[in-house]
Amino acid sequence: MKWKLPQYSGKDYLVMSLFVGPFTIGVNSLMLGVPYFTNYKVFLTATAAAAMVYATGFTVCSAVGVFLKRFFKGEEGIGLRLLIMLFLFLIIITIFLEFLFQGYKYIPWFTYTFNKTAFVWSLIGTGISAIFITFLLEGIARYKIWKHKMKESEQLSRANRQSRLQGLKSQVNPHFLFNSLNSLSSLIYEDEEKAEKFLDEMSKVYRYMLRNEDDELVMLITELNFVRSYYYLLKTRYGDGLQIIINITPADYDKWLPPLTLQTIIENAFTQNVMTKDEPLCIKIEKAADDIVVRNNVQPKLISEKADIESGIDNLVTRYSLLHQSRIVIEDSDTERVIRLPLFICKKGGR
Repeated sequence: MKWKLPQYSGKDYLVMSLFVGPFTIGVNSLMLGVPYFTNYKVFLTATAAAAMVYATGFTVCSAVGVFLKRFFKGEEGIGLRLLIMLFLFLIIITIFLEFLFQGYKYIPWFTYTFNKTAFVWSLIGTGISAIFITFLLEGIARYKIWKHKMKESEQLSRANRQSRLQGLKSQVNPHFLFNSLNSLSSLIYEDEEKAEKFLDEMSKVYRYMLRNEDDELVMLITELNFVRSYYYLLKTRYGDGLQIIINITPADYDKWLPPLTLQTIIENAFTQNVMTKDEPLCIKIEKAADDIVVRNNVQPKLISEKADIESGIDNLVTRYSLLHQSRIVIEDSDTERVIRLPLFICKKGGR
């Protein structure tokens, strides 16, 4: 196990390396005067001692800052955290300077006696510098958080675009469109009422994808209504070879999830499995604890090795991780695949 020095902003020791030198020279010149610059023995000893004291004090202050960061989180905790940090830092600085000033009395070749004026000016100078450094490190930390969020937002946006393209590709590709139009054409001659119903459900499917293409989350009831329309189209084509059973109570309808989540899982299931009237593919969508569980029986079909059959699921996992949710859990066995999807309580992503 590697031991790491505490870091408040990630750039603590870069900042320390820039300030320790000036602090060391400034304090030693106040304490020792001309001998500090004229006697090499005094210069080397005092420089090493002061640098060590300042570096240790800086490390202690960083540890205190990291500790307080755990208790004062978010925007509302910044002001109080900085106030407490500065108060504690001034106490730490006073203790370390007192140790340094008193310690010099015991080094014979320094011939040093405690100088109260030099101590006060050193305390004031170091205290003002500590305030500046504290706000500098806080600024660096805030910038780092902002940069991380921007990167995360960009990744989420890219994942959403990929998901929309994946959804549109799976639905608007020539095969799906041809099959849908072929089914519609057959129904027009066989049953005009069914043809009208099919066209209505088909329009709902495409309208949903276009309407929600820019949304990160949609309500569960909206996604379920889309799945019912989507299932109607698939049912017309596959008949009794495909069964989708939805068992969700109205109490969960107002929760949220990424759009096309259930469609992605359903498409993945019928792409990978054989569907026949005697051995239908059965997909169940139900609620379990705080998750939506989608399960299907496994009847693998022969698929070309070049086919990227899991790309949609992989993209879905990425979207959930970028939305700060618990990770999607996928459980595979010889007879069944189970996928557990966390739900969002509100559109902002809180659970």
